[in-house]
Formats: sequence, C-alpha cells, structure tokens
Amino acid sequence: MHLPTHGGHDGQMEYRSSAQGVEPDDLVGFFDGWPSPPSPEKHLAVLHSSSHVVLAEDARRIVGFVTAISDGVLAAYLPLLEVRREWRGRGVGSELVRRILAELQGLYMVDVVCDAHLIPFYQRFGLVPLAGLARRNPSALM
Repeated sequence: MHLPTHGGHDGQMEYRSSAQGVEPDDLVGFFDGWPSPPSPEKHLAVLHSSSHVVLAEDARRIVGFVTAISDGVLAAYLPLLEVRREWRGRGVGSELVRRILAELQGLYMVDVVCDAHLIPFYQRFGLVPLAGLARRNPSALM
C-alpha cells in the first residue's frame, strides 16, 4: 500500500507500508556501523515478518525503513529504524516514525530501546524514557 508522498529537500519521497516487491539488492548498504550486519536476504525476511513496516523511497531506491512488532491489541515494539547515511538529516527518519506511530495509535504501549544519544529524537514523538533490559546474540545475525 502506498502512502502519500512527502516533499524532501531533493524532491519527492514516497512512503509505503509494505515490503511487497522489495528484493535483497534493494537493501544493500543498510545497517551502517553494525559490527556484523544482517545480510540483505535476512533484512528482507525481517521486513516481511514484521507486523508493521514503513519504507521511504526516492525515485531510485529505498532510503529508509522502520519496523514494528505488535500483538495488535495492547503493545508494539519498534526494533529497527534506519536511514541511509546520505539521506540523514532531511526528515526521513522523523517521517518514518510519525507514520509507524500513526499505524500503532490505538495501542496502549509502543516501546523503543535505543542508544542514549537517540533518546531526544524519540522524545519529540511523545515517547518517554523508561528503564529496560536487553540481550544481544551476535551469532543470530549470521
């Protein structure tokens, strides 16, 4: 499903809430800075397996994405938000978050775990800091 376009600094950005038609080659170059990034094939599996996804596309390629995992009743978690380096600082990430939160607006809770320096970014959307715990298994990325 295509969502309305949003004007960016370099023209129109299209947002859609489906990964239908996306190929692994469309996802090469994401997970910038990850020590062991998932392969484009695994990335595509994540997009298809998420309960919600919003993709940002310019005329040529996917430039950003956000995913949510939800029970569809009370809770959702936003595990991934990424914008290609050359598109950062142009409002794409903010628009992705606005759109995914709009899709999840009827839920009691939407949680995000992020690095401390990203907390102010998410606070702009009404999220508040909470205590949390996490476990990471780097071998699962292979």
